[in-house]
Parts: sequence; structure tokens; C-alpha cells
Amino acid sequence: MKFAFIIDPIERLDPGHDTSVALMEAAQQLGHEVWITTAADLSVAGGQAYATLTPVILTPVDLIDGRWVAATPWYTLGDRQRLPLTDISAVFMRTDPPVTIPYLYATYVLDAVDPSQTLVVNSPAGLRAANEKMYALQFTEAIPDTIVSSDKEVIRDFVEQQGAGVLKPLGGKAGEGILFLESSDRNFNSLIEISTQRGQYPVMVQTYLPAAKEGDKRIIVLNGDPIGAVNRIPTGKEFRGNMAVGGRVAAVDITDRELDICRQLAPTLQRDGLIFVGIDIIGGYLTEVNVTSPTGIREIDRLNDVRLGHQVMDWVIHRVKTL
Repeated sequence: MKFAFIIDPIERLDPGHDTSVALMEAAQQLGHEVWITTAADLSVAGGQAYATLTPVILTPVDLIDGRWVAATPWYTLGDRQRLPLTDISAVFMRTDPPVTIPYLYATYVLDAVDPSQTLVVNSPAGLRAANEKMYALQFTEAIPDTIVSSDKEVIRDFVEQQGAGVLKPLGGKAGEGILFLESSDRNFNSLIEISTQRGQYPVMVQTYLPAAKEGDKRIIVLNGDPIGAVNRIPTGKEFRGNMAVGGRVAAVDITDRELDICRQLAPTLQRDGLIFVGIDIIGGYLTEVNVTSPTGIREIDRLNDVRLGHQVMDWVIHRVKTL
């Protein structure tokens, strides 16, 4: 089979961290062809989706003294070819957020892929529907107290009622722009004005969960089923646990409460074609549903001596055979 991965330029990827590389390695080790492209290299002609694709051969990372070590170089590229995506068994949309206008346009191109011939992970319609902050709001029994607003007074009232809050830009990623809010902060008004661009953009505000000090759990969900988890723990004076801002990672189990949250999400994720998802849970509450380019596989594999990439690719191969 041929598998295509729509990624950021490969030279920017970290083979010891990026889930996209783990998935590509797994596909190659299972005997399949791996091709890469970027969102800018997608096109439609005659009603059919095409991509300019480059075959890639990967040198898999090794686990040495508890960390992933990559060869130099860790990949070799072949010659670029323009191919119809009907020639590809599965296409993985793995461009990192934020979701920009070019990203949205790429999902429209992927709408032209014939789903009876090629599997797209995740569904382009699902990617458009699932803002990673807003999508969680439909699961009211799973989330903490939450509002979405651009109104300074609405936000202040909420924070005063909750005692403290966490503000999240709706289009943010990797912890960028997340703020801890207290109504007594002398900078409160300025923080809201900056975050909402003076009331033009709504933001999400959730009650502050003290359990965040113990970690922000990332659970990898495959077709609605949780397959692994990693805890991301804030370090130093940082209140965010995101790996991108220095959060420490640790092995962790999936609790009964978290299994129940996954069961709540599963039918909706399956309906929307969101096959490979990373959900974030703090203190037993769902805080985000990550669908664009969820990460965490490398850390889970390293800490638990598993190979989630192979599990994902086995599932994809089975699904492709049923198309």
C-alpha cells in the first residue's frame, strides 16, 4: 500500500518527538510505501484530488538510555511525482495547527478524494467542524465550567464566580496565549483586551482546576477507543503542562472516569470521521479535543515500551481493506 502524509516541511520535524514520524516509521516497518507532501502541493483537476508527492525512506529512531536517538540523516527523499490521490491507500492530514485559511483550503481539496478508494485521516469535514477548543463544549457532562465570550464584563463575572480561570484563544496551539486569570489582577482588563483584540474575537475561559499542578493528561484515541496516555506536568513557575512550553512527561494510567469520557466522545468522533484524536484531561475533566495533528505517541512509547504507531497503522490497513 501507499500512504501519504501531509506534513510541514520534513526538515522541521523532530524524529524523537513528532507523532507524524512515528506513524510514517510504522507504515514503512509494516512493508508499505511512505510518501510525503505539504498542503501547498495539493490540487484538484477534473474533479479529482492530486498531490505532488515525494517518496521517503526513514531510518527509525532507537531508544538509548531512555531517550529516542535519530540517525544523521534520518530520512532519504526520492523524486517528486504528481499523482492522483486515488493511487494512495490512506492520506494523513498532519499539518500542525493553527488552522489557517490555507489549512481550510487544503481540507476542501481533500473533499475531492473518493472515500470509496482512499481513506483520509482525519476527515476533512470533521477537521472543519472540530475547533479544538469549541468541540469539547458539546460534552457537557465531561467538561469543567466553561464560557466562550469576547465581552470583558461577561468574562470578569465568570472569573469572579469561579475564583480563578484559564483563558484560551480559540485558535491557539501548544499552550500559546493561555493565561491564568484572577479578577483582582490589575492587568485583567488589558489581558482581555489583548486576547480578544478589543472584543473582536471570542475566547474560551474555563474554571481553573487545581489538579493542573498534578498534570494535564493526553490520551490518544483511535476510532473512539483510548489506546495510550501520557501525563504532562508543569515545571518551575509555569502553570501550563504542554510539552512545547517545557512540561515534564510521565507514565500514567487511564482512569475509569477517563474511560467514561472516551465512551461519551466515541459516537460523535466516529460520526465526524475523527479517527486519530488526542484528548486533554485535567482532574477528571475534558478540556480539549485535538484533531489537527495530535502528538504524544513518542512519549507514550518511550515510557511504556509500546508501539502505538504500529497499532494505528494496523487499524488503518484493516479499514482500507474494507473500502
